[in-house]
Amino acid sequence: MNDQQKDLVTTAHTAGIWYLVLAISGVVGFLIVHPQVFVSGDVSKTTANLSELETLARLRLLLEFAIVVSQALAAVYFFKLFKDINHFASWALAAWGMMNAGAIMISAIAMGAAINVANADTIAGDKLIMIQIFDQLIKNAWGVGSLFFGLWLIPMGYIVVQSQRMPIWLGRVLILGGAGYVASAFLNYAGINFPGDDMITIPATVGEFWMIGYLLLFGIRPKQ
Repeated sequence: MNDQQKDLVTTAHTAGIWYLVLAISGVVGFLIVHPQVFVSGDVSKTTANLSELETLARLRLLLEFAIVVSQALAAVYFFKLFKDINHFASWALAAWGMMNAGAIMISAIAMGAAINVANADTIAGDKLIMIQIFDQLIKNAWGVGSLFFGLWLIPMGYIVVQSQRMPIWLGRVLILGGAGYVASAFLNYAGINFPGDDMITIPATVGEFWMIGYLLLFGIRPKQ
């Protein structure tokens, strides 16, 4: 293995580490902790939780920070990894990854504001209205952000397929998953629901964990 390949493998491992941090912080923060604080459809309970479970609410906020930071750093290291393979696609990957980090940053801002309002001396009615607005900002930051989360998977998969320096089917699953996320966002905001609509994002989850595993275990294949 020459020095250039060693550097690429090291970069791949680093990208994999940040991608793993993104996955863990996303699962723990958004899927596990978030529903314990922000109760869907119940602004009164959410407001009470933000005050009575302030430590848990702040943990949720810190996990949101972890998502933003790890998404941004993963985007940077993916660009470093792929820039000499396909500069245009790697630039698109990094740009859309950063846009997703920006969308989640809006969620973090709204989350921090909600915690502050819930624990401030504010008229109860005004407090509920403000918390409801912040809760909607959080939901829609994630909803719109899923567009860019889907978009960043597409050039990632394209580079894999084009270069063949990772398994071709990994690239194809990533492209399919990215398209699924974009389609899911459009369908959701168009108000279109159908049985099994959650299934269209499954390829993205499979592709992401496959990519994380490959980066951490193997890095990247040498140029043919």
